[in-house]
Amino acid sequence: MFGAGGGTSSYREAEETDLIVLWGSNARETHPIFFHHLLRGVRNGARLYAVDPRRTSSAEWADVWLGLDVGSDISLANGIAREIIHAGLANREFIDRATDHYEDYARTVEAYTPERVERETGVPAEAISDLARAYATANRAMICWTLGITEHHNAVDNVLALINLSLLTGHVGKYGSGLNPLRGQNNVQGGGDMGALPDRLPGFNYVENDALRQRCEMVWGCDIPATRGWHLSNMFEAMDRGDLSALYVIGENPVQSEADRTLTERRLRSLDFMVVQDIFLTATAEIADVVLPAAAAWAETEGTVTNSERRVQRVRKALEPPGEARDDLWIIYELARRMGFDWGEASAEGAWNELRKVSPVHRGMTYARLEELGGIQWPCYDESHPGELFLHSRLQEDPVPGLRAPFVPVEHDPPVDPLTDDFPIRLTTGRRLDSYNTGVQSGGFRSPMRRGETLDISPEDAERYGLAEGERVRVVSRRGQVEVPVRLDAGLRPGLVFMTLHFQDDVTTNLLTMDATDPKSGTAEFKATAVRIEKLEAPVPA
Repeated sequence: MFGAGGGTSSYREAEETDLIVLWGSNARETHPIFFHHLLRGVRNGARLYAVDPRRTSSAEWADVWLGLDVGSDISLANGIAREIIHAGLANREFIDRATDHYEDYARTVEAYTPERVERETGVPAEAISDLARAYATANRAMICWTLGITEHHNAVDNVLALINLSLLTGHVGKYGSGLNPLRGQNNVQGGGDMGALPDRLPGFNYVENDALRQRCEMVWGCDIPATRGWHLSNMFEAMDRGDLSALYVIGENPVQSEADRTLTERRLRSLDFMVVQDIFLTATAEIADVVLPAAAAWAETEGTVTNSERRVQRVRKALEPPGEARDDLWIIYELARRMGFDWGEASAEGAWNELRKVSPVHRGMTYARLEELGGIQWPCYDESHPGELFLHSRLQEDPVPGLRAPFVPVEHDPPVDPLTDDFPIRLTTGRRLDSYNTGVQSGGFRSPMRRGETLDISPEDAERYGLAEGERVRVVSRRGQVEVPVRLDAGLRPGLVFMTLHFQDDVTTNLLTMDATDPKSGTAEFKATAVRIEKLEAPVPA
């Protein structure tokens, strides 16, 4: 685990270099374009630490790999924090000027001794100390994470644990330092910016804040309920209660992407009415009452896209949609018209200008400026504003304008699905370079790298269970079972196996995973399923 790819760094080396911590992310395969930028930093002298249960192809580029046990991220982060504090490396000037609740946080992490953290995470105490010193003393430091942090029952607390580290060291609000949640899909950031969140309106206006809500009400000429809505998990729970009886699904395939397929399909089939709007006839669309064929937004529509660095760029129509497919915006406008609300012409630029009226952070972004500058990063408050290069720079001002950034103490909470004698192996899920999500899009073309679904297993476990490469086995969890061929992967530690959701028509992986969800975000715990492996009887010769 510790030292893979380069060995222990010295204190002096850490002082003289920039640092990138890739935590819970196999970016080389899941965010390959971003990974090229990351490697540019490495080639320019930055040290790379990979924190991941698997020794992934990303970790192979790292100076140090910390192979932690699945679901122990908070313990590791708190242990790193304790080491930083005990070594006298906390940035007290920044903490005193820009943060709140430090003393509460320091008391919490004090319990995370090296011995305890090594026991809970499987990471040697020496490696914890090494990363702590390297991160605290780096000239510039960035923590990047993705679904390895967020697909847990305590997803928000995992993220808060990483935010706490940045506040502890002052690695936030300045060039080359900060926190980077890597986005897994095109325009995920833009969706949140537009208000696709249960408690927000466009421009991150809180729906429960009277002044912010009224700003939107004035532009839209209607009253907006002053209560937050449901996130996805809340919606599924509401189906069980009978409080949600109709569903409008746009560009989502929950039958194959939710954690517990059996439960998800039962809930969706219980609805009185379901509409699916998508570019493909997905497994979810197949059980819908109405299917609305949509255009592919990246090539068949006009509009904007917002990338992970908050840069808004224009999207231009290159092709006409095939057959009866229509632009999503046109479909929504047409539905509104048939319901008695005439919103006028379905214009992407018109919708964008409406956003600029309700969202101060987008106000200065006209289509003309987006074209001229090749994109602008929000916040951009007026038409002379260049856009902010990076967020939270106010935390580096003295005095800090506005509210200080709070430390939020969090505690280690292991996976919900426990390992037992009946289910002794931890299954974690993820993506591969050649495929995407449930395979609806990527499965439509051939790739020389694609090998179909496998149960990736360590050579040690393969020997322990008497399994050979390519042998089909039965994988059983507390919720279901699947049959899948074995693939040996030296990057896996004993007791850990890996699968994807890419090939649901062949291997329905989400029959195994559970719908234990984070109450704050609604994210399911895809990363931590307890399973056992059963050998199949040899086929009878013909």
